[in-house]
Amino acid sequence: MLKTNLERISVKDIIMIAIGTGCYGWGLINVNIPNRLAEGGLSGITLILRALLNWNPAYTNLILNIPLLVLGYHILGRRTLIYTIWGISSLSIWLYIWQAFPTPPALHHDMLIAGLIAGILAGIGLGIVFRFGGTSGGTDVVARIMEQKFGIQIGRTMFALDAVVLLLSLVYIDIVHMMYTLIASFVFSQVVGLTQQGAYTARSFMIFTDYPEEISHAIMDELERGTSLLKSEGGYSHREQRVVYAVVDPSEVNTVQHIIETIDPKAFVSIFTAQEQLGEGFSYLRPKKKYYFF
Repeated sequence: MLKTNLERISVKDIIMIAIGTGCYGWGLINVNIPNRLAEGGLSGITLILRALLNWNPAYTNLILNIPLLVLGYHILGRRTLIYTIWGISSLSIWLYIWQAFPTPPALHHDMLIAGLIAGILAGIGLGIVFRFGGTSGGTDVVARIMEQKFGIQIGRTMFALDAVVLLLSLVYIDIVHMMYTLIASFVFSQVVGLTQQGAYTARSFMIFTDYPEEISHAIMDELERGTSLLKSEGGYSHREQRVVYAVVDPSEVNTVQHIIETIDPKAFVSIFTAQEQLGEGFSYLRPKKKYYFF
């Protein structure tokens, strides 16, 4: 049986996963540890073992992930499993490197700033890893399974798992540091979703009007945005009509509203947030070079 493109291992994905784990690992070593901030998930457990037994997180990260890799082998696909193994390995390598060459920022003992930076770095790092199909192991595997099986967002699952590990972290940090760590975990859960899905949000319009042609042409002429005319039927009147659908930049919302108000003040309009857009007008349609291992 021929392998589909979805099963192939992309060099770009491998590089981006390494960059993401590098960002996450740098924050862990240079922000969390110097400021006595705990961490959620399996990384938090490695910090607990470091504090109590002086075990190196670079090694414990590999050891503790073995049972989860077994779980991932039976539940996750071949490509995701390979990416997970690479994520775990690259994170351990980065943890070793950052410990050998520490570069902690001067935060002047400001715990709030430390918590915010820790959450932002972790969110960006793991968000990149997730965006390119990988995980860094640990509870990331559990979170990805929850997303695939039950549709629960990765950030929410990891926030819940983080809270459990943070309670265990009270064995080596006090309640004050734990609360700042909770702030970091909350920031992480927000940033990881934005990084994974894309932070740029457009606005989509559904316009129910008696003048669909006029509104459609006005949007195309004034904004140079494409529109679609969708067939619909009134639930009460059963009258057939066409609905104008358009996706625009947030800065263009007022212009669209003005167009609608001018042409049909009685139009019914629904405005939605479009989390990510691909295609002409929002991304450049250039041929992409793809490199694969398999």
